[in-house]
Amino acid sequence: MSTPETVRASDRERDHVVARLRDAVGEGRLTLAEADERITTAYAAVHRADLAPLTHDLPAPAATRQPTRRPPLPAVLGVLLLLAWIASPLPFPWPVLLVALLVARHRRRARHRPARPVLP
Repeated sequence: MSTPETVRASDRERDHVVARLRDAVGEGRLTLAEADERITTAYAAVHRADLAPLTHDLPAPAATRQPTRRPPLPAVLGVLLLLAWIASPLPFPWPVLLVALLVARHRRRARHRPARPVLP
């Protein structure tokens, strides 16, 4: 059974360490000479334990924020207009006209919008 010190490092793990070292240079935490020495050592590392000392004196990478998804604007406006119609004392469903205009506008924009390129 292998211990964590004897587990072999993968190319992805080496690349991750090198990316952290390059970021550290960009932040001014490492000089170019220090980074070059550590990057050379990272690419020569055989085990995971060989990679750990290369970044031990650097702060943990900042957590990447996931973009927040918002509901589409026409749907939100449609719900708000429906609630306004329900709460309104007027018998005519006036918000339906606004919803129809918004839907037509959205479809017209979507039809003229250029297609997004497909990424590999």
